[in-house]
Formats: sequence, structure tokens, C-alpha cells
Amino acid sequence: MSEMSQEKVSDKESHPRFDVSGGDVDSVAQEIGEFHPSFDDSVAREDYHGNRNHRKSISKVRRDFRKRKHKRLVYKNGDYNLSHGNIENRRQRFLADIFTTMLDIKWRWILLLFVLAFITSWLLFGLVWWLICFTHEDFKNYGDPDWEPCVDAVYDFTTALLFSVETQHTIGYGGRATTPYCPEAIIVMMAQSCLGTIIQALMTGLVFAKLSRSKKRAETLMFSKNALISKRDGKLCLLIRLGDMRKTNLIDSHVRGILIRKRITEEGEGLPLYQHEVTFGREDTDSRLFLVWPITVEHVINEHSPLWDLGPEDFAGGKFELIVILEGTVGSTGTTAQARTSYLPGEILWGRRFQRLVTLQKENGEYKIDYSLFHSSLPMNIPMCSARRLAEMEEAIKREDRKERRDSENSISASGLETVTSQVHYTSQEYLMTSEKDMMTSENGLVTFKSISTQTFDVSDGNDSEDQTEQYERL
Repeated sequence: MSEMSQEKVSDKESHPRFDVSGGDVDSVAQEIGEFHPSFDDSVAREDYHGNRNHRKSISKVRRDFRKRKHKRLVYKNGDYNLSHGNIENRRQRFLADIFTTMLDIKWRWILLLFVLAFITSWLLFGLVWWLICFTHEDFKNYGDPDWEPCVDAVYDFTTALLFSVETQHTIGYGGRATTPYCPEAIIVMMAQSCLGTIIQALMTGLVFAKLSRSKKRAETLMFSKNALISKRDGKLCLLIRLGDMRKTNLIDSHVRGILIRKRITEEGEGLPLYQHEVTFGREDTDSRLFLVWPITVEHVINEHSPLWDLGPEDFAGGKFELIVILEGTVGSTGTTAQARTSYLPGEILWGRRFQRLVTLQKENGEYKIDYSLFHSSLPMNIPMCSARRLAEMEEAIKREDRKERRDSENSISASGLETVTSQVHYTSQEYLMTSEKDMMTSENGLVTFKSISTQTFDVSDGNDSEDQTEQYERL
């Protein structure tokens, strides 16, 4: 019993001890066992309660973060929490790009502009027709059969307005018409017809462009409520689930991310809203998606990632914001659609993975997508440390393994050489004697042969025929 306890103590001393009480590793025995099978899990079990308390502290930090009113740069629906002020010549700049300005305004202003454009043109040309008839004295001589008016059946402003509407939209009820006796009336009629066509084309194009914009296409694109930190293929990854409710999926869609946080330059300059690029997809794959069913995109946290130094405490209550942008082409209109969302530190969960939501129905052989599980996730055991710390731990374990392997090989080589030097070979005809006069011993205690002298004696006929050979070996 005492020997077993001594072996257990020696095993503990032969392996490095990892501090998990500060949140470096969760389930150390399981994680280190993947790289070091001979590791005694009792070393990690002793720190179980410290690690458990650390998880509780992270949960408390996350709850406190949610209680605080943290303002987003980008809301969950994709709108920006920004306002522009103190811009010189702001109105002139917006009017210079009037078409884009009208596209960006809300629908109620578009409809109001549409109505005002036509009513204004009707009133304006109605006034012009009234002035033409007034200067030609058609109102005074109305009803005189010998009088030749500029416009038939126009005798006040109301009838002039009605004639303006009929002329601009080519209604032509048949009661009012211009006569060939007033050249100015003919010129105004042609001008109103041309201007009315232009106004109608502009308003129709504006409404069509507003309708064909793919801004509302983002309403059917879904992002998971939480981003997850999980482990895939031995590496920490940031996971986000994307989905499209329509069967007409986006063409050539791709996703990218931007991490917004403060950065301090080497000169001490503070950049409060610095943008760090977050790439989704591995190095051997492209970030373009085939978004027919909900998929999970991943960002591998490596030395090039802005999340390389962030641990569970940083994700629970840090000061940054992750903006995720999904872009693609709408197949029906050919326009580009963009959907956005953001994740605050309290919305990025550590040690979880998404739950499966695509199942095959055996009745009809159809794949069913259960969107009630779109935001669901399951817990999993991963190290409670940053990706940098995890890489350093793995490298330390690998160095320890390489050192033990070299020591084992050296000890085997040394024991083999000592056995060779003590052997003497005999046969029925001859015997060999190995001279040890040329053996050399190295500094580390390994035996090395400089030369081996072998003597051969013939026993059968009694003649002492001596044959001496020199053999050289380097070990």
C-alpha cells in the first residue's frame, strides 16, 4: 500500500500543475488527457471547487452586465444608433443627391411628395390657363356665338383647373379643347404635356425604386440571439447561426464580422471605436454560403484573431461589440441585400454549442427544419481560459512529452551498449575475444567503441593461425 502511494506521489510530481482556480482550465483532466494520456487526473480534481466558484463568478458578472444599460452601436434589427451633427451645408449636400435622398426618406413622405407633385402642377397650369383666358377676354364674352375663345368651355378658375388636369393626363372628356386662334394656348398645352410626362415618369420611377429596394429582405434573414464560444478540432471557435425563411435563397451570399473596441497605439493615442476584422470560415474554405437551410458559421480563434487574448471574464463583461454582416444578391430583383446584427459581451456564451434542428422525416423522405430550436444551445466542457493561454498549455505539455521521450531513448541506448561490451562468443571451431582496450566512455556515461580487436584461433588442427582484424563502429 505504501509503494502505491509513493508511486502516486511521484506521478504528481513528474507532471506540471495547472492552476484552474483562477479560471485557466475547465475539466483539466479531460482536456489534458487528450494531449497527455499518462496525466493523473487527481491533480486536476483537487481544484474542482475553485473552478466551480470561478464559473459562478462569471455568471454573476454576466448578470451584472445585463443589468447595466449598455448602448449599442448597431441594434439587433440592424439599425444604427448614430446621429450626425454640426455638418456644414448639410441641406445643400443632401439636395445635390436628391434621388438618393428621396429613396432614403420614409414612405409617408414619398406618398406626400407624390401627391404634392401632381397637385402643384395642376394648380400651376390651371392658373396659367386662367390667365390666358383672362387676358384674351374670354370670360367677358362667354356665351357670345360670334366670339372665338382660346379654350372652349372655360369661363372661370374651376373650369381652367379641370382643363389643366385633362390636358396633363390626356383624359379628354370632349367638352373643353384649345382652339387655333391663340398661339400662346397651343404652346402652353405642349409644355404641360411634356412636363406632365416627366413628372409622372419621375414619381413612378421613385416609387418603383423604393419598392424594389431589398432593405426589407433582411426581415426574413435570421441571426441567432447569442453567439457561442465552442471547441472544434482542438481549437476555440466563435459560432453564429444564420437562417433564411424564404425558399428563394440569396445568391453569392457571404458573412463577415467587425469587432469594435478601444485600441491604444504605441504613441499612446486612444482609438475608441477601432474596427477589427473578424473572418468567418477556415483558411482552406471561402466565406460564401449556400443558405438553403440554417447553417452555423465559425471564426477560428488563432493568433491572428482579435479574440486571441479574450477569456471567459472578457466575454462575460468586457467592453466591445461584435457586428455581424450578411450580404447577398436577391435572385428575383438582382439587387444586393444586407442584414446586420450585433452581439454585446453578455450575449456571447462560453462553452456552448448549437442544438441540431434539421431532421429527416421517414414518412415522406423530406428534411424538416424546426425553427423553434434555432436559438437553442447545449453546454459543453471547454477550457476556461483564452485561446492564447490554451495554446501555451498545449505547447508546454508537448515539450514535456518530447523531453520524456528523449530521456527514455537515451536510457535504452545506454543499457544496450553495456550489454554488448560484456559478451564473449564461442563456437565449435573458433572463439572470439573482444578486446576492450579501445573502448571510450563519453561524458554522459554512455559507452563508445573506438575500435574492436577480434582474434581468431583454429582449434581443429592445432595450428595457431592468428588473424587480427580491426572493426570500427560509431555509436
